Amino acid sequence: MAAKDRSIYELFTIKSNDGSKTIDIRGAVVAFSYFENVFSPMLTAQVIVATTGNVIADEDGDMTSIYNGLPLRGGEKVSIKIPANSGNNVDLEFTEQKGNELYVGSITNISIKAEKELFTLNLVSREAITNETQRVGKKFPVTEPISNSVQEIIKEYLLSEKKVDVDETQNPYGFIGNLKKPFTIITWLAAKSVPGNVGGESATAGYFFFETKEGYHFRSIDSLIAQPAYEIEYTYSPSVVDNQDPDADFKILSYETTYNQNLIQNLERGAYCSYRMYYNPYSMKFTTPEQGLFRVSDYSEKMENLGKDFEIFLPPIDKTGKSLGNVPSRMMTGVLDFGTLERKGSRQNKKNADPMEYQSQSMMRYNTLFTQQVEATIPLNTNLCCGSVIKCKFAKITTDKTKVIDDEQSGLYMIKELVHYYESRGSFTKLKLIRDTMGKKDK
Repeated sequence: MAAKDRSIYELFTIKSNDGSKTIDIRGAVVAFSYFENVFSPMLTAQVIVATTGNVIADEDGDMTSIYNGLPLRGGEKVSIKIPANSGNNVDLEFTEQKGNELYVGSITNISIKAEKELFTLNLVSREAITNETQRVGKKFPVTEPISNSVQEIIKEYLLSEKKVDVDETQNPYGFIGNLKKPFTIITWLAAKSVPGNVGGESATAGYFFFETKEGYHFRSIDSLIAQPAYEIEYTYSPSVVDNQDPDADFKILSYETTYNQNLIQNLERGAYCSYRMYYNPYSMKFTTPEQGLFRVSDYSEKMENLGKDFEIFLPPIDKTGKSLGNVPSRMMTGVLDFGTLERKGSRQNKKNADPMEYQSQSMMRYNTLFTQQVEATIPLNTNLCCGSVIKCKFAKITTDKTKVIDDEQSGLYMIKELVHYYESRGSFTKLKLIRDTMGKKDK
């Protein structure tokens, strides 16, 4: 079988909230979509279900529809196992045995007429439900690295036994949870985190907190970008894919560049150069514009990127030769965040613990990461996860039949979002790819 061929459902069941009924819906599943996103702390999925006739007994023993007979009210357990449809893929499995089963978050598009029913199950991971019932009120000490606090919150408040992949942070941060939800706290901490595997001025702040089928991830942007790319390069092939071709599973079936270096928007955000005036709550003073001058060029050579250097895309602003990277395009104000429990701003002069530095760094990193965005459809690849890096090859548009590689479009991309999509006509993976700079870079 080829990766794009239709997949067979080995297991697809719904268990009622009271555990008394379990229904096999393999034959009723019209389509199944599984989602991951680096901006989402939870997995989501959608199942379109269609049945004909009464298939389940209600409380009185009469046969009725799944919707009324189970009944479907939200919170039901859904177990899924879809075996790999090619030698290049792995199984997609969410079962009680693995401890990662999904739950019904909502039921939409409900249509029940005569003996026919059609509805959509919107699924979420269990921790997404737990998150809505938990509040973090604990005090986290000023000596505790953020990465330790994150692992503690996932274990103690989300009650998760899933694998947790955390990049160590070097900056301690003391705070009180203030009865906020676990997901809210961890996402809030992500923008304040500085990776621990770099030091001094080379550190670039900014983390992502997200969930994949492998577990939870609290990863620095730099470490995600620096990770090895997926072992096989994807190549755009506009022609019909031949299943006999050994490389057929690694063809880009279609793609669209949805965003490409929005210069004006980046200038509005102050992505290249800005004045960042912060209010210090301890001294009750603002930093001066000179103190708050922030230039991406001061960090571009010290941080990882997926394409070529930033300077390539910073043209002169006028005939004087001044670069956009040296002229502030935005003035921003904010409050220096020393942490709830910090006293007298004692860490503000320490390397990589200065709030003005990590607040500015993380803002810059998030802004520049979306320089180029591409949406692509490929044959199903269940090995891929959001946050992974892949290598893509695109051809230039030419008048002859010679395929010339487009070095500006091709290269490394990070997967921002992915959807594994299963339906009757086949199985596909849809990707939303991003990178911080354009151009091809060997890796």
